[in-house]
Amino acid sequence: MARSKHQSKTLTSKTRSTTGAVPRRDFMKSAAVAGAAFAAPASVVGAQPTTESHTAARVGAVPIVTQTAETTPPSDDPVLTQDSSGSDFMIDVMKSLDIPYVFANPAATFRGLQESLINYGGNTVPELITCVHEEQSAAMAHGYFKVEGTPAAIMAHSVVGLQHASMAIYNAFVDRVPIYVMLGNIMDARMRITSDQWYHSVQDPAVMVRDYIKWDDEPASLQHFAESAVRAYQIAMTPPLGPVVLTIDAEMAERPIPAADQGHLYIPKLVRPTPPQGDIGAVQEVARRLVEAEHPALMAGGTLTRTEAGRRAYLELQELLGSPRASTAQADVIFAVEVADLYGRLYRARDLIHRTWTRTANPDATVITLGLQHLNHKANYQGFYRYTEVDLAITGDGETTLPLLIEEVRRVITPARRRVFEERAAESAAAAARGRERARAAATRAWGASPISVQRLGAEIWRQIRTEDWSQVMIGIGVPTSLWNFDTHYRSIGSWGGGGMGYGPPASVGAALANKKYGRFSVAIQGDGDFMYSPGALWTAAHHQIPLLMVMHNNRAYHQELMHIQRMGNRRNRGIDRAHIGTTLDDPAIDYATLARSMGWYAEGPIETPNDLEPALARATAVVKRGEPALVDVVTQPR
Repeated sequence: MARSKHQSKTLTSKTRSTTGAVPRRDFMKSAAVAGAAFAAPASVVGAQPTTESHTAARVGAVPIVTQTAETTPPSDDPVLTQDSSGSDFMIDVMKSLDIPYVFANPAATFRGLQESLINYGGNTVPELITCVHEEQSAAMAHGYFKVEGTPAAIMAHSVVGLQHASMAIYNAFVDRVPIYVMLGNIMDARMRITSDQWYHSVQDPAVMVRDYIKWDDEPASLQHFAESAVRAYQIAMTPPLGPVVLTIDAEMAERPIPAADQGHLYIPKLVRPTPPQGDIGAVQEVARRLVEAEHPALMAGGTLTRTEAGRRAYLELQELLGSPRASTAQADVIFAVEVADLYGRLYRARDLIHRTWTRTANPDATVITLGLQHLNHKANYQGFYRYTEVDLAITGDGETTLPLLIEEVRRVITPARRRVFEERAAESAAAAARGRERARAAATRAWGASPISVQRLGAEIWRQIRTEDWSQVMIGIGVPTSLWNFDTHYRSIGSWGGGGMGYGPPASVGAALANKKYGRFSVAIQGDGDFMYSPGALWTAAHHQIPLLMVMHNNRAYHQELMHIQRMGNRRNRGIDRAHIGTTLDDPAIDYATLARSMGWYAEGPIETPNDLEPALARATAVVKRGEPALVDVVTQPR
């Protein structure tokens, strides 16, 4: 195996060595007080500035250490500068993995790593994306992966940072999305010099999320870090995908590379395991059953269609079989690929006093599954849905196995069955055309209503973006998009995994960041309740100049919860007239446009008159096309 030796690089810009990390929120204040002599201009301290170092010149930085400060250290801290740091080597490891971005809210426990990233690493591959909350950092990494297919990293501040990020990490786990979490911590009790450093440090940081990540480690040396960092990436990206956590000791990152390690550290080569393919005998059996079926029903989950290869393979299989459109009620063979909640596809629940489930699928149908979703269950968290009886369950990656199935289907199709499939394709095309006409008719319902109908909202957004290379980075619950042409995988990044509120704004920003380099037009239909959990993500988009059109589906309520209270009131014969208490976002109504403008966005609204919607969207679209984020607040009907 090829090994790349790490050669320690001199940091002649003289980063200051300390015996412990400053409290998180006092980062800048502490730096200003403790390092005043270093930051002061030469005219103040009476010394000439040093010559710009090689490292500083490489990243365009201006050295802040003066010659006098270099040669006259304070008596209580005789060591002021160092030629290498553990975090430099860590950045080399991250570069070897081609991690594109690190999303982070700055904090003391990873200050060494952050300084190495922006100075030693030149703030490129990875580039630091400044966030205002760790949950937003993780959600941005989530959204980024769902467009790019490459994991991004986040840095989080020990126990409190991980608690903030935990909801978004759970969303990613349920959604089978890899997030590379680098968690700062001060492991050695002797190094904790402030009260913050005590209650922000912990023996086992990752324990709080261990039930919903794939793997974690706490490296005890730099070589240990290199091997675990590569292993973590490999595990995160091996299907079924998921988040991983590396706990980084702040002291190991900040101190110089030990003399014993100089010239001996190496970065292991990353080898990506091939995804498991379904058993050939089982695949042949599925091919035979699908070809012989009179009414096959095919269904795919989001982990399959989030890549273009998976999406194309699924569509090719559909086309081979004549694009079957059978419902599960009439199907004789049901084939589900990477479907998480199969039970919910085969049964219908009734939310009454006594909840009941009724099978809607043909009870005599042969049910076949292909996927890996059952390989990553956790005992405590219930993201695996009800156990579903099937006739054949194939363990295999859908994207990897479908090409093999397609070849088998081609092999067993007879001329007689091909004629059947051609007739089926014609019937399917006619049914699809009728469906489009129904969607057009539905879009006209309540066209002139105020608040604005969700049908009109979906249709007006489509009118603006249909000629663009667009990507829907947030789905508006209840907003119809049946007229939209989802002709490639990045047209929609799908749902939000665990359903944790606050996903939308930061995930949209992360996805829009991934779309930016391709020149795609990113659009988010954003619910008002979810928005208020994480509005700070808008600042990140403005700061990093990430173009994004965010359209508020503003029904001024947590409307799903309002309907739950209505259901309870009706069930108990108490009426629904008080269901608004605790479920509405009104009195005062939130001014989303003003909030967006305060963080550097172009914004309009609230739009309440239907005829004002199209010109407002047109103006916002023009802003996004010139590379800026824009928000349009639309007051809508509930659903």
